[in-house]
Amino acid sequence: MRVKTFTIPLQTSIILFITTILLLFPTHHQAKNNLPISATDAAAILPPLQDLLLFADQRLAAIYPVIQRFKNTITSDPFNVTATWTGSNICRYKGFFCDTPPDNRSATTVASIDFNGFHLSSPTLVGFLDELPDLALFHANSNYFSGAFPSSIAALPYLYELDLSNNRLSGPFPTAILAMDGLSFLDIRSVPDQGCYSLKQQHPWSAVPPELFAMDLDLLFLNNNNFMTRLPDNADADAHVAYLNLANNKFFGPIPRSIAKALSGLSEILLLNNLLSGCLPYELGLLKDAVVFDAGGNDLTGPLPFSLGCLEKLEVLNLAGNKLYGQVPEPLCLLGNLRNVSLSGNYFMGAAPACMRLIAAGVMDVRGNCIPGQPLQRPVADCAAFMARPKYCPYSDTYSKIPCWIPQFGPSIRGVAKR
Repeated sequence: MRVKTFTIPLQTSIILFITTILLLFPTHHQAKNNLPISATDAAAILPPLQDLLLFADQRLAAIYPVIQRFKNTITSDPFNVTATWTGSNICRYKGFFCDTPPDNRSATTVASIDFNGFHLSSPTLVGFLDELPDLALFHANSNYFSGAFPSSIAALPYLYELDLSNNRLSGPFPTAILAMDGLSFLDIRSVPDQGCYSLKQQHPWSAVPPELFAMDLDLLFLNNNNFMTRLPDNADADAHVAYLNLANNKFFGPIPRSIAKALSGLSEILLLNNLLSGCLPYELGLLKDAVVFDAGGNDLTGPLPFSLGCLEKLEVLNLAGNKLYGQVPEPLCLLGNLRNVSLSGNYFMGAAPACMRLIAAGVMDVRGNCIPGQPLQRPVADCAAFMARPKYCPYSDTYSKIPCWIPQFGPSIRGVAKR
């Protein structure tokens, strides 16, 4: 007859051994009074739980109590995520991911956290996010984390991706971010239509420090907040932001002329639905990597600079809902990658022949302008009233300059420079 055997885990064996000793050899007070051992006495004798658990690495043992304390602050967990946050195998906890840290390739630690879409609720991230010393990525989109931003997060040496979008953060703008030299991905946008409170409703982050735009980030998302500040003219900055989203805020003032120098690597620029004013700078044509430029829904005015014809990679251009005027210039419409150009809701009086072809092809939208012969234009009286108002754009001599070589024009246009 075969005898079935099973193995008791080590930590269970330790607990059983200590319990047996306590039962067989009660304390002097208990023996004298014939009392059973209490739970309090047992807790005083037993070591802390993390001392009984076996961890793959001391670094994991060190952050175990940090995670458990944070777990105890969770007030809502609709997907029962925290049920997996038990035991010593932290690398199997849902949302936690382990790797080797840069300073010790033989060690194991929590390197990244992905809580995106978990809808966890907690009154604070302080004491958790800032207490994970080897963390490189923290993504927590669409949760209900509230309270102040952990100011000591700047001490995390490896953190380079931080996504706290669509939460309930409050307090002053987290200037600790400015000290994070290794940060390359910052997303603190709000998405109010997904059911979470937005930063717009929850926090007084009315101003964004200009130093933020000088950081060497690849991605900066600040959209859908209540930020109210002037776009900084960081002429001396040399940032490498590729994706900039400032949409749906209250940024005001002109688009700075230094944009091409300070943010030369921009691929997507989203400035829509702000309070931007003034004329479009000639320097926009120097953003040679731009694929998407969206500044719709502002108060921009003036003509379109010919320099836009140098944006060879441009696919999407949205300037709808402004007060731009003049003629839609030929250099812009000769770009070969254009897929969608929206100039509706402005005061353009005409369009060059190449632009008329884009309109006919459905690539360019010029509804709500003042272009003769086009459907759905403004009333003539509105156009006349607008054109009768005084207008002024500084650096007006730059609007016909083209900082690149466009064969169709040759060298006749002032400011053309062969490449």
